[in-house]
Amino acid sequence: MSSSRGTVAAGHPRTAEVGAAVLREGGTAADAVVAAALASWVCEPLLTGPAAGGHLLAVPATGDAVAIDAFCSVPGRDAPAGAGDPLDALVPVQVDFGGAHQTFHAGVASVAAFGLMDGLERLHRRWGRLPLADLAAPAAAMAREGVALNEQQAFVAVLLEGILGLTPESRALWFPEGRVLREGEVFLDPELGDTIERLGREGAAPLRDGDLAAACADWCAQRGGTLTRADQAAYRAVERPPIALPYRDREILTVPPPSAGGVLLALALGRLEAAGRGAGVGQDATARGEHGGRVPPSAAALVAAMADADAERTAAFEEGLVRDGFADELLALRLGSTTHVSVIDADGLSCALTATNGEGSGVVVPGTGIHLNNVMGEEDLNPRLRPGGRGLDPFAPGRRMPSMMAPTAVRAPGGRVEAILGSAGSNRIRSALLQTVVGLVDHGRGPVDAVDAPRVHLEDGVVYAEPGVDPACAAAGGQTLVEFRERNLFFGGVQLVCRDPETGALSAAADPRRGGAVATA
Repeated sequence: MSSSRGTVAAGHPRTAEVGAAVLREGGTAADAVVAAALASWVCEPLLTGPAAGGHLLAVPATGDAVAIDAFCSVPGRDAPAGAGDPLDALVPVQVDFGGAHQTFHAGVASVAAFGLMDGLERLHRRWGRLPLADLAAPAAAMAREGVALNEQQAFVAVLLEGILGLTPESRALWFPEGRVLREGEVFLDPELGDTIERLGREGAAPLRDGDLAAACADWCAQRGGTLTRADQAAYRAVERPPIALPYRDREILTVPPPSAGGVLLALALGRLEAAGRGAGVGQDATARGEHGGRVPPSAAALVAAMADADAERTAAFEEGLVRDGFADELLALRLGSTTHVSVIDADGLSCALTATNGEGSGVVVPGTGIHLNNVMGEEDLNPRLRPGGRGLDPFAPGRRMPSMMAPTAVRAPGGRVEAILGSAGSNRIRSALLQTVVGLVDHGRGPVDAVDAPRVHLEDGVVYAEPGVDPACAAAGGQTLVEFRERNLFFGGVQLVCRDPETGALSAAADPRRGGAVATA
């Protein structure tokens, strides 16, 4: 789908359409991202919501790009003394992706301090044009009227049935007939609609130091959780310069630490770039073609780059993420569940948001419609949940968790944004983005082909591959290969908007793995 005006790629058709409607009304890409994000709380309620965290990237046509860190932080400020280890109170739930299993942890002990709304408000304050209340209105109306689950959201509900059934409040929303909602059945949450409408009027304040924050913290504290009112009152989204990395003849912009995903993506791209510079000396991954062009990296080369990046994710890496200058230091030395919205508007502002509620904690706060996150219960994010990690000292309250989110922009020669993208998918985010960028830049694919191409992912010595990936990609590194029978949401959900550097025409693609959609203004 193409447009010369504004274009939105998002994780749900109605999410995308809400964003595109804002562009038609004269809003900016920032307005569209905010409206689409609020709509996603209703259309994709198992992936995001008022208690979610996220990372945003804004690249104006002129001026500096900005990354906004609105991800979750460790709870426990002013918590009562003598509480036990919160890991003991986590509720493990195993999720079967139909080719891979992953254990998530839920319950009140899994809830982290959150501030996505603070990040959205900051984006809107800098680049928005329409009133915040107008941007919230469509989402509030949908929550009150209800949204029918599409195939992908119904599948997610089945995957997360064990979490959704943990509390009476969650069961009331998701098991109205005594079983989890199915495709075509309506998710209805009028209390969430009231919350969204209020946030449109008042901004993030009610979730920071107002009564909504108090309701969330008190509900958790009364049930053994560690989230406190002080955690929410202290939370602020943080604006930072993005990482800027040369790749081929492009520049890649992505989010900096304390997000882990941007650094790991940059490391993998840097490995591929270095391999390309060394071509002609026996390396077949990015060898030069007949006319000096590069043959795109093979699946084996991609897996090797993933392995190199994965090898950096040590305890020292986790600690370094909170240190100023860590990204520059690491890249110089080494290079030598979720949803996403991407938007480019007619004025050239490019904005992207990746947001997540984790898988949700199963804890819904009465009177608010807020399903709290389970970020502290994700093994991908919390090192203490990994094998052998329980003996590690817990992160201090207030520390940002090391998200894998990495909204990313590709700048063409001359500096104009050629693509803006991001992905859902927990630990698979960086591999999905790596392969999409390689598809765009190295293969010269259009957005649809770049997103649709079969993917591979390396984790814990296992190579997971979709149909169409060369099985030999696992052989060189001696890894175990797990082949999926069909494309699967396990491999992420990339939402991509592209701008032709010569004509300025916009085109986009949304990931069919997660029911994504594109809408134009």
